[in-house]
Amino acid sequence: MQFLIFIFFYPILWCISILPFRILYFVSDLVYILVYKIIGYRKKTVRANIQLTFPHLSAKEQLLIEKKFYHHLCDLFLEMIKTLTISKSEIDKRFVFKNLELFDSIEKKGKSVAVMCAHYASYEWSISLNNKVNFKGYGIYKKIRNIYFDKLVKDIRSKFKAHLITTKETIPTIAQNSRNNVLAVYGFASDQSPKINAAFHWNYFMGSFVPVHTGAEMLSKKYDMTVVFMKNRKVKRGFYEASFEMISEDTKSVPNYGITDHFLRLVEQQIYENPEYYLWTHKRWKHRKEN
Repeated sequence: MQFLIFIFFYPILWCISILPFRILYFVSDLVYILVYKIIGYRKKTVRANIQLTFPHLSAKEQLLIEKKFYHHLCDLFLEMIKTLTISKSEIDKRFVFKNLELFDSIEKKGKSVAVMCAHYASYEWSISLNNKVNFKGYGIYKKIRNIYFDKLVKDIRSKFKAHLITTKETIPTIAQNSRNNVLAVYGFASDQSPKINAAFHWNYFMGSFVPVHTGAEMLSKKYDMTVVFMKNRKVKRGFYEASFEMISEDTKSVPNYGITDHFLRLVEQQIYENPEYYLWTHKRWKHRKEN
């Protein structure tokens, strides 16, 4: 059954991926009408999240963020499909990395890097970072149930020299690379909600006291990795850029959860600047309590 689903949808996805960007975004506008106005995909969750995190805004202003977000979400979905056939030169033109010299200085010190980022702007295209640095690149992801689509996603990422590893594979991979002196960069999208029974730390995020992921900090301390924040920005439709900010070079000297809390503040600042580019469909605030 998984194979039948794959062979049915793959030709459709491939045909979409070869569309010129001008036509691709025309299709995205049509998808917006279907997803937002007709189906109302996760609209209750999105609306509740925006109302919770921006209570100071009027209902009209909250609704404007909501509509802009769904336009961006549809663009993001079509851009993910476009990754099937996009060329290296095209993605280099559309996703620009700034201050990459930061990675050169870390490499000279012989340290691996934990890149912390949020589900913001084009977090999918940011995987092309691996074409720009000398480190071996790893992206931590949730495995897709359909084994054929899972392999497809891995194949796509390999075009950008990225190796996808599941959360279960993360610790063994980092440990092995550390033993073999392999310099690597690991991508951690650490802004979503962890499982409540696996939450070691709580803090305020966008006004609510919630559990937060601490894996990036724990692993960075254990394996002496430098921690860097990647700030993605949508320049205009179809064009993005990312800049990098040092969070900690000496992670073991930082008090426990200090790195995680610093990351949360950077993500908040990013969201407040342009909230429509954050991934509001996740139930990020489903677990919250009074401090």
